[in-house]
Amino acid sequence: MIEASSSPSDDNEPRGRWPFIRDVLVLQLKLLMGNLHNFVLIPATMGAAALDLVFKSGRHGARFYRVLDWGRRAEEAINLYGALDRRDGELKRDFTVDTVVSRLEDVIIRVYENGGTAANLKAAVDQVLDRLHEKSDQASERTHQAAQQGLDKVKPPDGEA
Repeated sequence: MIEASSSPSDDNEPRGRWPFIRDVLVLQLKLLMGNLHNFVLIPATMGAAALDLVFKSGRHGARFYRVLDWGRRAEEAINLYGALDRRDGELKRDFTVDTVVSRLEDVIIRVYENGGTAANLKAAVDQVLDRLHEKSDQASERTHQAAQQGLDKVKPPDGEA
């Protein structure tokens, strides 16, 4: 039997009306971002592949695979199906569209509940974005260091072909 209830208390349920509306709107944003991602990735991978065919730089396809890795990380950050991954109201990763939207929502609600002004809200949102940038810069630096260490390990000693 299907239950059709529209009482106001349903809006506060974890899968109530407003979380559903939010999920629909966030999905639309993610679909747009995914389309932009594909729009950029198609010529970028083709250009990188062409450069790899014409100009050798290290292993075959190095530029192509680097662009492909960037594309994968961007797709993981978009996390198109993230609304299905939520468990107990927490998101699985730190750097996804869902996480950024969730953090911004929390800040907006907190500032509003404390009677904040638009200037307070802007400052609070700027703080959240600055913290995200700091975390992403640290993660990017660690990734770069790990990649460099990996390249150093597979690089042939001087004088060998």
